Amino acid sequence: MKKLLSVAALVAFASLPCLAQTTTWQVDTNHTNSQFAVKHMGISTVRGQFTKTTGQVLLDEQDITKSQVEVTVDTTTLDTRVKGRDDDVKGPGYLDVEKFPTMTFKSTRVTSAGQGKLKLTGDFTLHGVTKEVTFDVDGPTAPVTDPRKNQHRGASATTTINRKDFGVNGGGMMVGDEVVITIDLEIVLPAPKAQ
Repeated sequence: MKKLLSVAALVAFASLPCLAQTTTWQVDTNHTNSQFAVKHMGISTVRGQFTKTTGQVLLDEQDITKSQVEVTVDTTTLDTRVKGRDDDVKGPGYLDVEKFPTMTFKSTRVTSAGQGKLKLTGDFTLHGVTKEVTFDVDGPTAPVTDPRKNQHRGASATTTINRKDFGVNGGGMMVGDEVVITIDLEIVLPAPKAQ
């Protein structure tokens, strides 16, 4: 009986590393940038950014396709380098940030797209409308450890949406319908606290 208990304990101990392969990483807001690009009058590309992005990644080290991602972008932090344009895009004709101060993404499916590349599909909410979109992802990178023993990874995710699908109808023909959204993401796993 003691031998059986010892074997069971050994098996349970050996399985611990597998259980520990799923880790929760936080979005590093200071090193993450969410950007967009849209055509102006069909002849030039206007780019802007949102300067505050938060969220977390539940990373499955054994099977990356079982990972989960949640990201929230603060739309009130819009910056296109032109204040008048920023005020216009934040207003009721476009993002209406007073009513809809965030856009969010919550993954529902992760698939491999080749070495170092993923397809990240999920629910994307903008302007109060939720639709399924797929981001093309480069990464995540291998972890890098900082001097405080925190681990960091990076990834870049890009998708293209039709803004009118989300009720963002301002600008008429002056503003293109297709909007490219890119999130350059850095995530961090804090070092274990000393016991």
